[in-house]
Amino acid sequence: MSALSFENRVAIVTGAGGGLGREHALLLASRGAQVVVNDLGGAVDGSGSDLGPAARVAKEINDAGGVAVADGNSVSSPEGGEAIVQRAIDEWGRIDIVINNAGILRDKTFQSMTQDLLDPVIDVHLKGAFYVTRPAWVKMREQRYGRIVNTASASGILGNFGQSNYGAAKMGLVGLTRVLAAEGAKYGIRANVIAPVARTRMTEDLLGPLADKVRPELVAPIVAWLCHEDCPVTGEIYSAGGGRIARYFIGLTRGYYNPTLTLEDVRDHFGQIRDEADYLVPGGVPEEFAELARVFREHDA
Repeated sequence: MSALSFENRVAIVTGAGGGLGREHALLLASRGAQVVVNDLGGAVDGSGSDLGPAARVAKEINDAGGVAVADGNSVSSPEGGEAIVQRAIDEWGRIDIVINNAGILRDKTFQSMTQDLLDPVIDVHLKGAFYVTRPAWVKMREQRYGRIVNTASASGILGNFGQSNYGAAKMGLVGLTRVLAAEGAKYGIRANVIAPVARTRMTEDLLGPLADKVRPELVAPIVAWLCHEDCPVTGEIYSAGGGRIARYFIGLTRGYYNPTLTLEDVRDHFGQIRDEADYLVPGGVPEEFAELARVFREHDA
């Protein structure tokens, strides 16, 4: 099989001044992509700014024979998102790939969660993905091609103590991606999600004995594949850590049906409602509606 190439593709990677984003940018550039290396250069909690990290990664790419430019705009405002995308357009005339990777942490138990801890995390992770993807989406629709990868987390999919703000933002990205996949299908745009486990400055104190195994460069291959023109999937979620790639999916049990349902019926059949045997994996809302219609037909027959 021939090596996968990103020649003539233009990519934006947010939060690419270090950690996962740096690895995504390096891999894409090494395969021929022209890359906007975006990073505000702030602290883990989002405070401050410094173009240095983005500039160093862009220089690393260019010194290795690739093509990259550094960008220090914040993803957390519409103006910042527009400017990031415009940088790609100004440099290379198109945008093919958006990897929404920028992130911050402001962890606190829910009892102690305050607006100043909630809003910035939502602004960077969830709104940031909106603000960068929206102007790129316009260009992708026009050219009838695009690839979007949003960075979620097991903390959103499964929940994690002390991360109600982060978890809410990350699961919100799953919903956003599913909608983008549905709306982008007829325009050649595919959108997918990764839930990475990797040692970065945001996670190095949380991983314990896993830290030495879950190197960030081992996440980049699945991200690059989801960005490639040959990748056939859209609207899917992939866990990636330490060289193991697996798929998360949303399952629906067969459940229990009663057209005269009562509170006591729910109590008495709760085991059946929760039974995971023969579960379904709906591809979208129409498929869930189709399953509900099937149940009605079978009952009425």
